Amino acid sequence: MTTVTRFAPSPTGYLHIGGARTALFNWLFAKHTGGQFLLRVEDTDKERSTEDAKRAILEGLNWLGLHWDGAVHYQSEYAARHAEVAHALLDAGKAYRCYCTQEELDAMRDAAKAEGRHVGYDRRWRDRDPAQAPAGAPYVVRIKAPLSGDIVIEDAVQSTVRFAAENLDDFVILRSDGSPTYMLAVVVDDHDMGVTHIIRGDDHLNNAARQAIIYDAMGWNIPVFAHIPLIHGADGAKLSKRHGALGVEAYRDMGYLQDALRNYLLRLGFSHGNDEIISTAQAIEWFDLSVINKGAARMDFDKLANLNGHYIRAENNETLVQRVLPYLNDRLGKELTEAQKILLVKAIESLKQRAKLLPEIADAALFLFHRPERPVDEKAAAELKDGREILTNLVPQLADIGAWTHDALNAFAKSYAEAHDLKLGKVMSPIRVAITGSTASPSMFEVMEWLGKDESLARLKAAC
Repeated sequence: MTTVTRFAPSPTGYLHIGGARTALFNWLFAKHTGGQFLLRVEDTDKERSTEDAKRAILEGLNWLGLHWDGAVHYQSEYAARHAEVAHALLDAGKAYRCYCTQEELDAMRDAAKAEGRHVGYDRRWRDRDPAQAPAGAPYVVRIKAPLSGDIVIEDAVQSTVRFAAENLDDFVILRSDGSPTYMLAVVVDDHDMGVTHIIRGDDHLNNAARQAIIYDAMGWNIPVFAHIPLIHGADGAKLSKRHGALGVEAYRDMGYLQDALRNYLLRLGFSHGNDEIISTAQAIEWFDLSVINKGAARMDFDKLANLNGHYIRAENNETLVQRVLPYLNDRLGKELTEAQKILLVKAIESLKQRAKLLPEIADAALFLFHRPERPVDEKAAAELKDGREILTNLVPQLADIGAWTHDALNAFAKSYAEAHDLKLGKVMSPIRVAITGSTASPSMFEVMEWLGKDESLARLKAAC
């Protein structure tokens, strides 16, 4: 049997981080088993579904590299099929028409609350003759749920889960306007799409019992359920916007690499020994439902940033330059020239060493493309002031250096420091501030080589 998984987002908002992890687990399990990963957009809520949300979901999945098999399945296009199944259940006597008015349902609910009973539909139309209903009265279609015993879900993550039938009412599968409910549509779509494994958040665990009732009523095989724990914030509460539960596109815009985010999401609920850095190939090889943790994972943005720094350092330099360019162009208010891009290529290896996010590289590279008008802070200003005499003496001698290379500049600086009985740092500090405006930068000998002799001397003279 070929494994078929699916990711089924609702396009009422962005692809949030929890949804992205669910998609990743479905994608990985399909790849691990040589199966298919399908995408279904559950767009039946016409009032809340938007085209922007659909676009964001598709773009987010593609950016993460979670490419689905086949065409996107839009749930709204299959309403007639969903209704067909509801009517088949009616004909088989496994569902019935309920003519209760909203007022009757409200009174039913209020009475149950007052008496401390389970709040649910009392099944008053389950065995009544529809002919007793007023002519032309609207109705919904309800499933005939079991009246006793347990509904048992053998979950690949949660193990055996039992639901007492007495706590489940005869829920609606077809509304009075003829439209299917979520519970029916999901089951029909999963069956028709050949889904074999349903991997989703454990907030859907209660839905599994109701969906199993529909599967049994239709005589269909129930897919393997795997309900994964939700992601929590650092404080242990369910992840929300206040914790940074943003859309995938927001993480992209903040400067996270997709490989890093995918690696981090994998580790939120999955482990393989002490491995923290897990390649895509390793993830596909090692992933299995049996090793998903049962406990909720906690989002740790410091760990994510550190992991992103690892992937930045490992990234191919030319590729990294292309990733950094949009941030740099935005900061400069214009696009880099070809000559400036070449300069960035030279500098990128050093610039990426301490960066955790792509914008940090852009910020660190700014000094390459415009001369600092003033030191960035008081410390830098003080070092420049204290070292201005050194700079005044240095500049004429630097101008006489023939080979403007890292090694030649290093040798000159050491020689100058020894001749004037100074520590090398005392010499380099004012040079660094004069050229970059800051007390922190990559190796100044590298920086001066990147900028070239004319630009380096011009900046030093301006600081004098």
